[in-house]
Amino acid sequence: MDVYLCEPVPPFPIAASASFASFTTKQNVTTAGNVPVMPAGKLRAGSKLEVSAFGNFSTTATPTLSMGFWIGTRALSMTIDLAISTALTCGTATLWPWKMEWKGFCTTAGVSGAVLGQGWFMLGTALTTFAAEVPIPITAALRTVAIDTTIERAIGVSAAYSASSPSNAVVVDDVRVMILN
Repeated sequence: MDVYLCEPVPPFPIAASASFASFTTKQNVTTAGNVPVMPAGKLRAGSKLEVSAFGNFSTTATPTLSMGFWIGTRALSMTIDLAISTALTCGTATLWPWKMEWKGFCTTAGVSGAVLGQGWFMLGTALTTFAAEVPIPITAALRTVAIDTTIERAIGVSAAYSASSPSNAVVVDDVRVMILN
């Protein structure tokens, strides 16, 4: 008989991540110590995986911002994109909110494992309003992601601005991962 569990993936942040600014290439914006790490072998065929995050961003002028979830190593090496948004045009922002969610399931476990899922990303248009949700990932083909489930995997948040400025910054307040078996 199987036992079905809902398991949050630690660590559980007790503070927001650092502010990441002045970058134009995709980078990890989740501070070490705030990145959930799934133990090896936790995902099996049929396991559900839920990832959510929220935080704030600031900009100068009107750069574009894309954000997503990555899968990688405990050393915070981003090896796989779980889902990434399109580049969205931002207004001049100061600590405006953003939030993302992705839900999927493991279709195949093992060295040649795979997960299938999709979600949404919302970018603030002011301190108290959001733009419409945009789907992540950006194509149907990107909904299936290859992942080796036999090794531990970190899951974090990535971001990329179209212009580098100290005012173009992203903060991750929280990222949560849940495995449902």
